[in-house]
Amino acid sequence: MNQEPTTVEKMRGVPWALAGNAANWVFIELTFFGPVFVLFLSELGLSKTQLGSLLSLIPFFGMMALFVAPAAERWGYKRTYLIFHGARKVITAGLLLTPWVLAKWGSEAVLLFVIGIVAAFAASRAISLTARFPWSQEFVPNAIRGKFTASSQILSGIAGFLAVTGAGYFLGASPDLDRFVLLFAVGTMAGLVSVWANTRIPGGAPGPKVRTGLSSRQNMLEAIRDKNLTSYLVGAGLVTLASTGLASLVPLFMREQVGLASGNVVLLQSGTLVGGLLTSYLWGWASDRYGSKPIMLSGVFLKALLPVFWFMMPRQDPSSLYLALGIALLQGFANMSWAIGSARLLYVSVVPPKKKTGYMAVYFAWMSVISMLSHLMGGRLVDYSAGISGQFLVFTLDPFSILFLAGVILPLLGTFLLRRVKADTSVSVTQFAGMFFHGNPFRAMEAVVAFQLAKDEPSAVSVTERLGRARSPLIIDELLESLSDPRFNVRFEAIISAARGGPVPRLREALVKILRGPEPALSVVAAWALGRMDDEEAIEPLRAGLDSPYRSVRAHCARSLATLDDGGSVAMLLERMAAETDKGLQIAYAAALGKLRVDSAAGALLDLLRDCPYQTERMELALALARIVGSEHYFIRLLRHRPEETGTAAAQALLDLKKELGASRAHGGDLAAALGDCAETLAREDVEGGAIMLGRLIRRLPTDRYRAPTREILQACADQLEAAGARRIEYLILALHTMDAAVSE
Repeated sequence: MNQEPTTVEKMRGVPWALAGNAANWVFIELTFFGPVFVLFLSELGLSKTQLGSLLSLIPFFGMMALFVAPAAERWGYKRTYLIFHGARKVITAGLLLTPWVLAKWGSEAVLLFVIGIVAAFAASRAISLTARFPWSQEFVPNAIRGKFTASSQILSGIAGFLAVTGAGYFLGASPDLDRFVLLFAVGTMAGLVSVWANTRIPGGAPGPKVRTGLSSRQNMLEAIRDKNLTSYLVGAGLVTLASTGLASLVPLFMREQVGLASGNVVLLQSGTLVGGLLTSYLWGWASDRYGSKPIMLSGVFLKALLPVFWFMMPRQDPSSLYLALGIALLQGFANMSWAIGSARLLYVSVVPPKKKTGYMAVYFAWMSVISMLSHLMGGRLVDYSAGISGQFLVFTLDPFSILFLAGVILPLLGTFLLRRVKADTSVSVTQFAGMFFHGNPFRAMEAVVAFQLAKDEPSAVSVTERLGRARSPLIIDELLESLSDPRFNVRFEAIISAARGGPVPRLREALVKILRGPEPALSVVAAWALGRMDDEEAIEPLRAGLDSPYRSVRAHCARSLATLDDGGSVAMLLERMAAETDKGLQIAYAAALGKLRVDSAAGALLDLLRDCPYQTERMELALALARIVGSEHYFIRLLRHRPEETGTAAAQALLDLKKELGASRAHGGDLAAALGDCAETLAREDVEGGAIMLGRLIRRLPTDRYRAPTREILQACADQLEAAGARRIEYLILALHTMDAAVSE
């Protein structure tokens, strides 16, 4: 058996495949498959039915695939493709003789001549594509199939855009036959360039000489019985039935019903190409990452929208061209999404590589029949509907209306079958669409592109930070890659960025791995990030992290458990705080218990606060106590005043408290004078005297009516204020906060 090319050989052939596809796209747009050929046939005087019948010849010959596939495999896919790919270019050159045939034998002879050219071209095309499909499955690695298709569409789109735009301007409003012929000549030359480029692609060697035909026919029979393939074929067939004939007749709709000039009709194809060009990389990248199925079905839904917009087009209006260009852009989005998604699904999930000859032959023959029917039915349907006119709501009725209606219904019916096809990932269409509604998808895509272009550590760190700021599911893979980057600073930044993404299982698992890893500097940040992700599934790993050999990791796990409001960890935290001798860890446990508002921890926290030598840590402990008795907002508001304004801020707090105590039946009115005197002392910025006065005043409060932690805190504040005055300013702020909270108890 012939050996398949290595991945290295395949990658070397990819640029040549891209170049060949781009050159062939110029050929396609300027000959049989673009608006130029449709307008050329109309110029020859063909009716819609005749036009559809002639165009249907091209897919009709696709049924030859069922008979020539075994020979193509035996002879070699590459050889078969190149010979008949080249033959169809030479045959196309026969269109250059159209003016001569018209002048010598008349219009009827020209019609027969063009039919002969189209038939010969269609036969050569059918044989070449029968070989091309299995060859493509061989020479394009599956890992980059979506990106390959996207890159091909980008290059082909640029080439096609230039060709069609030039053709549109060249044809003008009233083209003659000679102008069409000149465009056919340019297209033929581009096609020959495509043939040469394809000679540089590897693979496609002749298959086994024994029993090849029988094997291929067996594969065809298996393909017909394969429910996965049949679901794909019928679903894709409905989409193709609606869109192929419709797309070929839209140029005539634009000219006859909307009133656009022939040159402008051709320019609409430029809009479609630009739409595909703008989104091809996105669709290709997304299909490789999230799977083919959501991309394919997104294209189907977009295709079903197009006829609705065509229905609503204003007629004979100056704005029609601009609206038509906008719809053409959307058509490009839809075409690219469908083309990339459906092709990738076919190659990756539907066709077994070992049975590609038979399966691809069945696929090509079936789709050819559907395309033929689409052309035949489309043209006849428009001719049979020639008498339709009028208005229905916002829709203008005309001979194309029934065709447009079918263009909406058939693709939607196709989705029911396409949903049953085996997917290459578990991502659904709804999940895929939802990714563009979370975070900033534009910033995410910009960051993803920048991520691929980052050349050094500083730029990689910067891009990783931008990935996090996008807060989008679209950047998950890049963040995961950054989390395993060999550069420490990139990994560090990736952990911070991952914390911004919310509860994402894959990110959580990666952070848990780092939490349990050997680098405490990163494990600490991972513990913090797990607390920020608001993911309950992170609780168990964080609890396990309390047994880490590193004190800093244990401290951050405790804080993150509190951030996640894990009441189940209270007993563990209380036990560890009581047994711990490390002051830093004690403060971390205390802060966590305060955030969890554990009443029973108040006494232990007060002991820590009393003996703590550092101001910042004392404030953190005071805040933990403040959280136990009330909202932290009041405490932070008092703390944020400048040191020289401490007395003024405390005086204002006491005056507010005086009003509340005066209106409360739970407190005696005899405290009013004492509160006023203390407030006046503090207002003069005599913080030392005011603090001592406040300590004495607290002892006059009816603390027996308060909750136990409130009583404990007020008692401790009174003791410290009387003993230390303003030297322990945290007790002044904590006392005011607790008194304010006590009023509402």
